[in-house]
Amino acid sequence: MNERYTAAIAAIDAANAGDPTRIVVRGTEVPLAQVHGTLAAEWVADLHPDADETWLLAARAHHLRRWELPRSDYEPGRAGYLKWKRDQRKRHAADVGELLSGLGYDEPTIERVQALVRRDNLAVDPGSQAIEDAACLAFVETQLAEVATKLDRAHLVDVLRKTAKKMTPAGAAAISRIPLADAERELLAEALG
Repeated sequence: MNERYTAAIAAIDAANAGDPTRIVVRGTEVPLAQVHGTLAAEWVADLHPDADETWLLAARAHHLRRWELPRSDYEPGRAGYLKWKRDQRKRHAADVGELLSGLGYDEPTIERVQALVRRDNLAVDPGSQAIEDAACLAFVETQLAEVATKLDRAHLVDVLRKTAKKMTPAGAAAISRIPLADAERELLAEALG
């Protein structure tokens, strides 16, 4: 990729380095938003070797400064969760737009990255679906174990089934390549089996 793309990735990573939530992934403690972006971009590149720059930028920025809008600011339950998720995607899209504009990206490119971050036209846009697959895969690797401690088993299995339904067959198949503990593997087997 070009210098501007390299600068954009560095800027996204620097912004996400401020995430106060730190987790251990593959043996290294890292900021959650930063590793989520890194892993999502890796999954897009893995599943779509021909992915263009907009897909990779959107994957990297799909959780841009996510911690700045806490889930606790919204009502509990599914309705509150869905509103928070929509608001987050709008924020991430606006933030990445500002970042890319400052690096000299043109408006059509910025608008495309923003649409991918928001997952516009998810049912028909292969780019939006690629970002969704990558985000789901990053979630499974980085947050499944923690979420498993907060939800009862039946609820968690339901969440995993809903997550899998949002993914393409190739994306769902890639779950088997994620390094997970036996307990998480068992949950996934129950949800996806």
